[in-house]
Amino acid sequence: MGELLGLFGFLVVLLRAAILCFQTIAIGGILFLLIVGRGGALRREELLRPSWKLIRGSAFSLALAQLFFVFSNTLLLTYSVDIPMREVLGANFALAASLAILAGLAVAFWPSRWRMTVNPIVLVPAAVILATSVMTSHSASRMDNRTILVSLTALHYLATASWIGGLPYLLIAMKRGNDAEFRVRISRNFSRLAQASVALLLAAGLALSIWYVGSWNLLYGTAYGLMLLTKVAFLGCLLLLGAANLYIVRGLGFGSETGSASLVRFGEVEIGIGLTIILVAASMTSQPPATDLAQDRVTFQEIAARYWPRMPRVSSPDVKQLSKTTREIIAEAEARGQKAPVAYMPGQFGAETNGASDIAWSEYNHNWAGIIVFLMGILALLSRSRYFSWAKIWPLTFLGLAAFLFLRADPENWPLGPNGFWESFAVSDVLQHRAAVVLLIVFALFQWAVETNRLKSHAAALVFPAVCAIGGIVLLTHTHALNNVKEEMLVELSHTPLAIFGIIAGWSRWLELRLPEENQARKYLAWVWPVCFIVVGMILMDYHEISLPLS
Repeated sequence: MGELLGLFGFLVVLLRAAILCFQTIAIGGILFLLIVGRGGALRREELLRPSWKLIRGSAFSLALAQLFFVFSNTLLLTYSVDIPMREVLGANFALAASLAILAGLAVAFWPSRWRMTVNPIVLVPAAVILATSVMTSHSASRMDNRTILVSLTALHYLATASWIGGLPYLLIAMKRGNDAEFRVRISRNFSRLAQASVALLLAAGLALSIWYVGSWNLLYGTAYGLMLLTKVAFLGCLLLLGAANLYIVRGLGFGSETGSASLVRFGEVEIGIGLTIILVAASMTSQPPATDLAQDRVTFQEIAARYWPRMPRVSSPDVKQLSKTTREIIAEAEARGQKAPVAYMPGQFGAETNGASDIAWSEYNHNWAGIIVFLMGILALLSRSRYFSWAKIWPLTFLGLAAFLFLRADPENWPLGPNGFWESFAVSDVLQHRAAVVLLIVFALFQWAVETNRLKSHAAALVFPAVCAIGGIVLLTHTHALNNVKEEMLVELSHTPLAIFGIIAGWSRWLELRLPEENQARKYLAWVWPVCFIVVGMILMDYHEISLPLS
């Protein structure tokens, strides 16, 4: 049951992220067709058909995600807390989800005769979808200033949909538009909508931040504040891309094919980073606002004591000094006919299995992984210069990381621990680690072939940036422990920057590969992603789980 509750927290974040993403794309498409395509700009079947296909697909996916969200919540509440089904289905989240499902299905099965004319009546189910999302936000649960907060949240969601949600449809129009005049008209219409959306997004976001955070101390000292800072960092990236797009749009009047292609490539990255921001927002909804954790915040002194620069740990404790694993403690208790220790917090384990040797083992693992990643970043940086062509072997450093992970990730298993090689595969966590080792080996050889032009497929070259971006997103998608808020926050202070730089590395490499050769930004982007990996390595080398007194 504890594992189920722990998994549920992760599942809630994923479902909430899916709901917000599908909502943004569906509403954004409707607004795009009605506002950007006004005056007959999009009255073409070859453009309306794919746009409506995406809108309907997103709306239908939204309905499915909401249905699964209600099902999983209902199942957990009736099973774990023994709440009657009638009370669960009458809860606010169930009501909101039911309305969202009906509205999503209404858009998904919108009459075809209205789709070709972009009937404004479709704004009704779109408004219902937006309202149901606001119903399950932090603003609807607040006792004070609820009306103001609900209004600001609705504006925040609306601005996000009109900007981020409209980008996929801009790409459809730019790719399928045959003449320069059409592309100029559409891009300039969307540019004006995006500028207004950004202004509204910033104003509503700033006001909500003041209510939910309130002070600088809570901004850096709580998980909610840290996620907010993450959103701000990615928003800054989006604004830079938006500025580049604005520069391109102003030059499209000359019919530049290079500018048009660049606009599409920048748009691809804007969509990726925009959806990442939505995922971070979903993570924020899974935890209380910073103002509710004023007593449990991490102070600047505690952060400095933990992460003040120091040398990496280069010595490891003996494997025999490590504590027994949770499964070993449970197995021994069952063998004696006893119950395993019970935790007070759902999904947590009652016994302490993290001693001094375990902490030293973990620090050693993180620090040496950082050294390997740092070396990889240096080699990748050198490989950008024609004087160090031999440095293109940088992907092979993943082989060292794979070997390190195989030996150190599960010390209770072969070759270090008592559990046999094949026996260890019966444990799901170990199986995942072993699968990761295999993937690292395959990825190292694959990317090495790409870097040395043994594999010349453009699609193959895009695998590396996609893995970087997805890996960073997975690292951001985490749950927050409730039994030791401060300790969990200190860990997140190191993990979150890793995710941010990983995502930036992935998308900068993506742009380097996708932008036209005539675009001068390519040569600068070629240096960005290796630097990101160098920074990731430095963060890992400074990872520590024990705070030291500051003199």
